Parts: sequence; C-alpha cells; structure tokens
Amino acid sequence: MSISVRGAVIESVGGRWEVEDLELAEPGPGEVRIRVMASGLCHSDDHLVTGDIPNVLPFLGGHEGAGIIDSVGPGVTRVQVGDHVATAYLPACGHCRWCSQGMQYICDSGAGMENGFGLAGNPRFTRRSGAPLGAMQRLGTFANYLVTDESQAVKIDDDLPFDVACLVSCGVATGWGAAVNAAHVRPRDTALVVGVGGVGINAVQGAHHAGAAHVVAVDPVAFKRDEALKLGASHAFASIAEAMPFIHSVTNGQGADSAVITVGVVDGALIAETFSAVRKEGRVALVSIGQNEPGIPISPLELVVYAKTLRGVLFGNCNPTNDIPALLDYYKAGLLKLDELITARYSIDRVNEAYADMHAGRNLRGVLIHEH
Repeated sequence: MSISVRGAVIESVGGRWEVEDLELAEPGPGEVRIRVMASGLCHSDDHLVTGDIPNVLPFLGGHEGAGIIDSVGPGVTRVQVGDHVATAYLPACGHCRWCSQGMQYICDSGAGMENGFGLAGNPRFTRRSGAPLGAMQRLGTFANYLVTDESQAVKIDDDLPFDVACLVSCGVATGWGAAVNAAHVRPRDTALVVGVGGVGINAVQGAHHAGAAHVVAVDPVAFKRDEALKLGASHAFASIAEAMPFIHSVTNGQGADSAVITVGVVDGALIAETFSAVRKEGRVALVSIGQNEPGIPISPLELVVYAKTLRGVLFGNCNPTNDIPALLDYYKAGLLKLDELITARYSIDRVNEAYADMHAGRNLRGVLIHEH
C-alpha cells in the first residue's frame, strides 16, 4: 500500500523547486523504505535547475540523505527496520567488473539513472495526477520518505546526528576522496583546491589529513576563504593568479604537486589554468561539471613533456559501503569536521531560499530538516 509524502520537485530547466504531495510505493523485493530525517542541499541537485546536468524532467530532488529504515521488502538482508542509514549515491551491485575491482563509484547499476526509477525500471514516486516521477540518483531525499534498493542504504551508528551523517552521502566523500583517492595528495605536498564550497571544503580537509605541507584554497568569496583556513587550509587566495606567487615560493618555482577543481560550474579556461599551475608529473582532479564548448585549451606538448595528469572524479572515487562508515569514524575520532560545515538548516518549504543562499556564497552547506 502506498503512503503520502511531501517532496520538492523541479518541473523544468530554469524553474523553481515546488513542494507537493506525492504517493510513494511500498518497497518491493530487495528494496527498503527510509524515513528521511535530513538531506544535504547539494549543488548537483541545482544542476537540474540550471540544466548543467541534462536530465529527464520533472524530477524529485535530493540524494544526500540520512534517516531510519521504516519498512523492508522481501529478500532484504543488508539492513533491518530501525537501522539508521545514510544514502549511497548509486546502488553498488558488488559483482560487476567495476565493483569487483573496488570501484563501486562506477558500478554498472548506474545505467538509466537519468530516469530516476527503481532498479527494476519501475517508478517509486507518483504525482497526485497519477503521473510517474523519477527521483535524483534513484533516491529523492528532498522527500520525507523514499523507497530505494537496499544497496543504497548504508548502515551507520545510531548515535550519529542525521544532519551530519547526510553530508557524507555525497559532498564530504566527493571532496575528501578527490584529494586523497584521485589527486593522491601525499605528505609534504603543496595541494591546490580551486573552489571551496560544500565539496571543495572537504577536499581541503582531505588534503590536510593526507599530510600536505601547504593546502592552498582558492575562492572569490571571502567567507569561504576564511572557513577554509579554519578547516585545514594553510593559505587562501581569491584566484589562482593570486595564489601562484606563494605556490612558486614554496616549490622552487615548480608549481603545486596536485590540484582539485571543485567550483560550482567549470569551464575549459579554468581547467587549463589549473593544469598550468601544477608541476612536472603534477596531478589535476576534476570534480566540477561544465559544458563541452568551447573545449579545454591545454597544450598537448605541456601534457606530454611534463608528464602531467588530468583526470575526472566521480564521488571522490569512493566506495560507499566502505567509505561512508570510514569517514563517519574519522568524524567520531575528531579527524574530520562535519558540524562546522553546516551554515544553515532549512525546512522543505525554504528549499528555494536555501539555494539562493548557496548561489550568494552565504553557505558552506545547507541542510534540509524533514518533518514527519
């Protein structure tokens, strides 16, 4: 039997989030229903609004979630009713070519994600008109309840605050992993982080944790630079150009050892500028989404002769089933700051205000607190 829930839906590119009542199906085989307690307001959901991520619309937003297992379908073995969980950004099957090599972040189960329906291809949410509705990452944490595959529910400790735990579902893991797993920041390195919002601030934390001697944060917003200095950056500048004299002063003119790009929307010129900011054998990890045109003006000669690396990063190249609990263990041990990331908390009815605050640079991270 379906239940009635409230969620925020984007109807078309350029529109506003509209909060409406929806019908949520009962969990089917291998599925669980989660009472969502908190959801991070991630920039990835905003990409649906701006059109930077092409997607089937209308769509229910939200993929950074934490809550309680409310009901389980037949055959569920990973979690049980009452478990506290964080959501995983995609289901990890555990046996495809990628999962078997420890790369859950590109599991084949991600195919068809743009429709937002369940793994079996069936919609979990329905509008009051009877029209099926897809959900972000097959989750939809902008609703106060959701149904998803059990592989997208990662059990967490019961004593963890939901507003903190939800952040590790995407933004924290993506930023931290970009520095540690993709850029391979090492002890003594000079690491450059370009863009220190909800994802980049955690690349700063990851680079600091990895032992970088210099963590250089770049962001045009003074508030974000100040927060970066509190959360592990050694230096902060408004632009790459302003940062380069310092970087050259501590690297014998060579450039940064590695760089992570985590701006809200990227273009080829910024990628090229960051690429030129790293040394021979330097590594650039690109997290940000952008358009294909007009391309990336990188010199093939610079790429080859200096043996540099430019790579894309998805979910920080993390494995949700392992890395979400691991990052929360770091938090409990005092090695990862999460409470400090939350600038403001919002009700579902203030979701558009929350994204306006994000665009204005007023938030490191906003969190949606659901009512039940």
